[in-house]
Amino acid sequence: MLLTTTHTIEGYAIESYLGVVTGEVIVGANFLKDFAARIHDFFGGRAGSYENTLVKAKENALREMQERAGLMGANAIIGIDIDYETLGETNSMLMVACSGTAVRVAAK
Repeated sequence: MLLTTTHTIEGYAIESYLGVVTGEVIVGANFLKDFAARIHDFFGGRAGSYENTLVKAKENALREMQERAGLMGANAIIGIDIDYETLGETNSMLMVACSGTAVRVAAK
């Protein structure tokens, strides 16, 4: 399935617009990741465990969106937007939400 943040795909014609599709993932930060992040904050550097969690959450949200688009008969998603939000009383949860337009495309 073709994925793009643009509203067109070079070399392809949009045959039909099938509707908006979304994918959402919520992940929690655990104690060990928080502890490791504090050490990185103190000594400097990147918080690899958080980065890995963020990447996996984004990949899962995109995969979920693709599955939903596939059920609609789409072979591409255009205009993709990815948002990140913290949730919970202590902002200990991360939500990754993506949305786009499911379409059928054909090569020109």
